[in-house]
Formats: sequence, C-alpha cells, structure tokens
Amino acid sequence: MAGDTKERILETALELFAQNGYLGTSMNDIAGQLGFTKAALYKHYTSKQEILDRIVERMNEMDYARAETYDMPETAPDGFAEAYLHTPVQKIRAYSMAQFDHWTKEPFSSNFRKMLTLEQYRDPKLAQLHHDYLAGGPLEYMTAIFRKLTDSDEAAMQLALEFYGPMYLLYSVYDGTEEKQAVSSLLAAHIDRFIARVESGGRKEGSAT
Repeated sequence: MAGDTKERILETALELFAQNGYLGTSMNDIAGQLGFTKAALYKHYTSKQEILDRIVERMNEMDYARAETYDMPETAPDGFAEAYLHTPVQKIRAYSMAQFDHWTKEPFSSNFRKMLTLEQYRDPKLAQLHHDYLAGGPLEYMTAIFRKLTDSDEAAMQLALEFYGPMYLLYSVYDGTEEKQAVSSLLAAHIDRFIARVESGGRKEGSAT
C-alpha cells in the first residue's frame, strides 16, 4: 500500500513538473494535487529533489528494460561496448520506433520529456538530464552504432544526425497535433528510407572492393 502511494506521488509530481516546470512546482502543490497534507507527503519523500531523483531512477529502469526487450546494447558512462558493432539495422528500426512510442505515448516518459524541455534553459542539472536523455546522449548512442557503417567518427556522427534529428523534431510535432498516428507513420517512413539508403550504400561499397 505504501509502495502504491509512493508511485502515485511520483506520477502526480511528474504531471505537475510537465505542466508548470520542476522549478515552478512546490511540495505544497504536489500535496494539494494529491489531497494530502504537506506532513503526509513528507512521510514518503523528504524533498522535491528526492522525488526527482526517484523519477530519474525510474526512467533508467525503464531504459534498461526496453534495451533488454529489443536486445540492444546498453549505454555505459565509460564508453561503448563492443556489442554496438554487431547491432543489425532492422533491430535499430524496431528499437527506434519503440523509443518514439516511449517518449510520446507512455505518460510517465512523456511527462519527463516535457519537464526537461521546459527546464533545459533554467536549471543546469535539468539541462544535463535533457542532454543525456534527449539530445547529446541519444546522438552519441546512434553514432556508436553507426560507426561500423562508416570510415570515420565524423561520418558516423553525420549519419546519427540524419537519423535522430527528424525523430527529435517529431516529438514536438507529435505534441502539437491531433493526428498522432500520422506522426508515427512519418517516423516509420523516415527510418525505412534511411535504412534503404544506408544498406544501398553498403552494397555499393561492398561491390567496389
């Protein structure tokens, strides 16, 4: 029962963070939204920072579970594993579509993304989280995966930009339209065209050697 309450607090707090920003939401706001007294809220979480820390932990747990489900290599703070060099392109497609659904359709993840989008210019720690989860982090991840398809780090980065840039843009497009499925279809078409171009280029390089 206590665990359920703590989860409800996390979800409610994150909804408020997504609407009003982390900096614009107080513990009083969270307690009021839940129908709690502030004292009752403090029995579960001692501060807003503790709530945020647990939200980040939850996001990490979800990331690892999703990577495992799609048999994708996990990121590591000290570099990228050799496993990146053996990731089939079609596996990248399935994982990328799942990532998009995760950041747009899953309420917890979507609210986390919206909170970071709001706060990236106002708080250095949240700006770093935005970088890690939505900007530089995914770009570095895709660069490592595409490195085997190119002859330099710079070329791998360009491939990653071409692949991930439209996906990042479509997060905002998704938020602002009622035609949600059409946005998912746009992403699928982008990924299919990208893969076809990369695979065609690989075949040309292979036939030339």
